[in-house]
Amino acid sequence: MGKVRHASVTKSNERNTVSSLSRKTAAWAAGAALAVGGGTAGIVIAAQGGGQPATGGTAVAQAAAVRPAPLDLVSVSPVSLSQSAGAQAVNGAGTIVVTYNQPIPATAPLPQLSPATTGTWRRSGDVAIFTPTKGYAAGTHVTVTVAGLGYSRNRSESSSFKTAGYSTLRLQEILAQLGYLPLTWTPAADATAPGTSAAAQLSAAYTPPAGTFQWEPGYPALLRSFWSQGVANTVDRGAVIGFEADHGLPIDGLAGTTVWQALLTAAARDQRDAHGYSYAIASKGSPERLAIWHDGRKVFSSLANTGIPAAPTVDGTFPVYEKLPFQIMSGTNPDGSHYADPVEWVSYFNGGDAVHYFDRGSYGYPQSLGCVELPHYAAKRAYPYLPYGTLVTVTA
Repeated sequence: MGKVRHASVTKSNERNTVSSLSRKTAAWAAGAALAVGGGTAGIVIAAQGGGQPATGGTAVAQAAAVRPAPLDLVSVSPVSLSQSAGAQAVNGAGTIVVTYNQPIPATAPLPQLSPATTGTWRRSGDVAIFTPTKGYAAGTHVTVTVAGLGYSRNRSESSSFKTAGYSTLRLQEILAQLGYLPLTWTPAADATAPGTSAAAQLSAAYTPPAGTFQWEPGYPALLRSFWSQGVANTVDRGAVIGFEADHGLPIDGLAGTTVWQALLTAAARDQRDAHGYSYAIASKGSPERLAIWHDGRKVFSSLANTGIPAAPTVDGTFPVYEKLPFQIMSGTNPDGSHYADPVEWVSYFNGGDAVHYFDRGSYGYPQSLGCVELPHYAAKRAYPYLPYGTLVTVTA
């Protein structure tokens, strides 16, 4: 009988326990649902037959803890200038957008840029946006490192891009604005000129504003044949040499990184060419002559000597790259003898060929070893009209 009474008590206690547990489980489940936003994900209540426990078991509520999804990187999106080039043609002055898989926690570190540049990051929902103060120069490899990923917060991922080259069209626009070309440039009515902002000037170097070029009147038609809008050309090279000379830069006629930095600064400050634009033609017709146009007017014409058949003056168009008021010019004559002659008002334009004074009994036919020789009074007068970068065309 003792065993029966024990069994009866046990069953009664079991019923009370199940009933109590069911009420507690229901209450806990309701609270858990509110805690996760009104849903019941992760909560399982096993029951059957109108709330009665299943055969061989009890109605037990099982709750799986809701673990938030780990922070993860979705994309890094700099502004690409070319769909075909992708991340190899990026506007270095554009914003950088890092997109995550969820809103960024306040505790998550902001992305890092290498090389570093000045600017500001801001969080906006699931993205972090970097706005540079100025930006990156052309051809810069940039790495964006995103840390704080995963559950442990110590995982990071990196993404890289390369900035594009600067626009030749924008080079021409700046050179025209500053007076280094025989053309003017006017921005389109709906275009925004970069103005004095360094960041805007850099951005325009990648994506130039729309506008129109207009030739200055008064120059020979031959000069126009050397120009091509948006394409590197001889007129550009001469203008770059003129700019390099004015700004104390090495003279090579190439718009490299250093030249571009100086150009963008000059454009923002409106530092214009103070020499005016010149163009010269050395004609090997009979009689030989040198003519110079300056700021759209023909300002000089004189008899000249060019090279003899054994050392001719090469035909073509070349920019003045070196100027000396006086020099002892030395070299080797065609017969093998050496010379060392004093010359004045020297403007080199092609290798060892220069416009300069040299004492001759007469002028107007081939007598030099490749240079364009002038009488003394003419050479002195021509010298200031042949500033660095002046194009000299030698023609038959």
